Amino acid sequence: MDKMSTLEYINQMFPTEASLSDVEPLMQKIQSEIRRVDAGILAAVRQQSNSGTKAKEDLAAATRAVEELMYKIREIKTKAEQSETMVQEICRDIKKLDFAKKHITTTITALHRLTMLVSAVEQLQVLASKRQYKEAAAQLEAVNQLCSHFEAYRDIPKIAELRERFKNIKQILKSHVFSDFSSLGTGKETEETNLLQQLSDACLVVDALEPSVKEELVNNFCSRELTSYEQIFEGAELAKLDKTERRYAWIKRRMRTNEEIWRIFPTSWLVPYRLCILFCKKTRKQLEGILDDNKEKPDVATLLLALQRTLEFEDELAEKFGGGAQSRDLGNDIEEIGRGQNNSQNVSDIRKKYEKKLAVHQESESEEKNGNKDLSVPGAGFNFRGIISSCFEPHLTVYIELEEKTLMENLEKLVQEETWDVEEGNQNNVLSSSMQLFLIIKRSLKRCSALTKNQTLFNLFKVFQRVLKAYATKLFARLPKGGTGIVAAATGTDGQIKTSDRDEKVICYIVNSAEYCHKTSGELAESVSKIIDSQFADRVDMSEAQDEFSAVITKALVTLVHGLEAKFDVEMAAMTRVPWGTLESVGDQSGYVNGINMILTSSIPVLGSLLSTVYFQFFLDKLASSLGPRFYANIFKCKQISETGAQQMLLDTQAVKTILLDIPSLGHQTSGAAGYSKFVSREMSKAEALLKVILSPVDSVADTYRALLPEGTLMEFQRILELKGLKKADQQSILDDLNKGAPAISQPSTPAPAPAPAPAPATAPALTGPASVGLIASREDVLTRAAALGRGAATTGFKRFLALTEAAKDRKDGPFRKLFNA
Repeated sequence: MDKMSTLEYINQMFPTEASLSDVEPLMQKIQSEIRRVDAGILAAVRQQSNSGTKAKEDLAAATRAVEELMYKIREIKTKAEQSETMVQEICRDIKKLDFAKKHITTTITALHRLTMLVSAVEQLQVLASKRQYKEAAAQLEAVNQLCSHFEAYRDIPKIAELRERFKNIKQILKSHVFSDFSSLGTGKETEETNLLQQLSDACLVVDALEPSVKEELVNNFCSRELTSYEQIFEGAELAKLDKTERRYAWIKRRMRTNEEIWRIFPTSWLVPYRLCILFCKKTRKQLEGILDDNKEKPDVATLLLALQRTLEFEDELAEKFGGGAQSRDLGNDIEEIGRGQNNSQNVSDIRKKYEKKLAVHQESESEEKNGNKDLSVPGAGFNFRGIISSCFEPHLTVYIELEEKTLMENLEKLVQEETWDVEEGNQNNVLSSSMQLFLIIKRSLKRCSALTKNQTLFNLFKVFQRVLKAYATKLFARLPKGGTGIVAAATGTDGQIKTSDRDEKVICYIVNSAEYCHKTSGELAESVSKIIDSQFADRVDMSEAQDEFSAVITKALVTLVHGLEAKFDVEMAAMTRVPWGTLESVGDQSGYVNGINMILTSSIPVLGSLLSTVYFQFFLDKLASSLGPRFYANIFKCKQISETGAQQMLLDTQAVKTILLDIPSLGHQTSGAAGYSKFVSREMSKAEALLKVILSPVDSVADTYRALLPEGTLMEFQRILELKGLKKADQQSILDDLNKGAPAISQPSTPAPAPAPAPAPATAPALTGPASVGLIASREDVLTRAAALGRGAATTGFKRFLALTEAAKDRKDGPFRKLFNA
């Protein structure tokens, strides 16, 4: 307790002077408590002293107990070692007796088996000499089992002698069996009734001998059976390609005639299967010789007939013995070619590069690598399909040449008979020649895929490519020639295109047909890649032919634009003949605008109904890119334009712009019209800006030109001054001021009143030059004066013009939108 706590405690016990009388009793109580605590401390000290002595005694006792335990463990270990030694001495004699018993038992068993082996070998020798094959086969199995027990004793003279004797007996049995089988097929089996049974028993002996004996016997039998075949068909009379079918008839007749006789062979030997394999190999070798020795190209009909009969024979063998992979179902894949024309397709996907699917198919290994393994089990590595027919592959060039000639002739015939029109009810608007061409290609593909799926099919696919390219050339040649206008100049086309309504339909049919061919040729490549051998699948590509059709589509659409553009020539010329400099008032839209409207009204609905959405949009973009700049350039071809003439021309420009914006609705294809409308507005706004510059006063024409046509050239500005009727002397000073970038004439003292326009956008282009800063500062004033359009801004005609163009206020046509805010 610290000092402050003590003072607090005393003050608490004695809060007043009167309470000090209790000090004495409290002191006595405290002293009594001190004595009690001292006594407790003394007792605790004494108890702790006694506990330390007892702990030492307990530790000593535990140590003595551990020592006694270790002594007892050592004593037990010693006794255990003594017991083990005693047990080993007792069992030593028992082990000797066990080994002796085991050796005696082994010796007795070996002697017994040796006796059995000697007896069995003697009996086998007797049976072999009497050609009792059935009993000899059983005895062979017994001797083989007995010999296996003496493998460890083969160096013992007696065992070696028996093994040598057994080997000689097996050689005798082999020679007897081969000798008896040599009489099979000579006619003796009909004379000797028990010969077939004896040969059947001999097969049991062959099974008991080494596997190589069975292989040798079967190979000898098959070679002997085919000896007459080689002699017959190697002769000059039958060693011809047109006699190929007789070869297969011979082996089928041979197998049918000897079916009963060949039943002597066990089923597991697969004698007919191996005979057919050897027959196929010999036939292939002979046919290769016939084809190679042919000095002239073989007749296509004979070649294909021989190949067809060979394929049929291979299919029969594969079905009979189960060898080789089954033929893939080609019909469905080929029939799918050209089916997609009735389905709604995304044309943008069709125009992309066609991505082929890789149909990877693992074929069975070649019999050349397997060696004799192909003679084991049907279907376990040997493929009958192609074993003979593959030798025709290098000689099928004449067939491909014939197919190409036939396809080209059919193509010429289809193009000659083409009416370049589409029957009513044809929803695809595709020329009949394109559909008929793919039907002919489909039949050709079916014929070839039934014969081969290797190099020849790939060569035929390349023929298809050439035929389709030739068809694309035919479509290209049918398009009207020549072309004029800005688009024609950009594409390098010379001459002028004039198209009738029928020509426009034909062009649309060509576009649709080229699109159909583009898509269907991709399906053709996909089908071929599925059925052709896997080593050629990666090389199947129809992109070159598809590119040709894409080029035809592009050329056709550009030609369509050229033809329509040529129809506007009369109207454009009529526009330049209007006396713009002497017009007295602004009226309705001019006659050439009505002419443009009539041309588009007659053509666009037909084109919209025949072209797909993507190609119609492409056509519109090309048309807008042609008409907009052409209309702009045509203004410069006019003679002098007065203020009233410029107002009338501006009204006509708005009318032409409205007509162009209505084209998607006129063609009943409004999807994607937003981009087209923006494009038309941008192109036509240039003509509007040009006319507003012409309408501007002479003192502000340079500034207005900079504001509305920042990308204009000096030559165009000089032409504008000529259109305004300025003389050369007056033009020079304005041109000089334009080059300096400053206003040429001071602002008029009493400008026409006009409300201040909205601020120019931050991205408005500014002319570079020393006075560019001053130009930007005066942009608001320039636009204000341009909006007033000079001294004639308040005339009645101009008010009418503003009323007619009120709808243009909401169009986002760039910085000159402010001109309509007046």
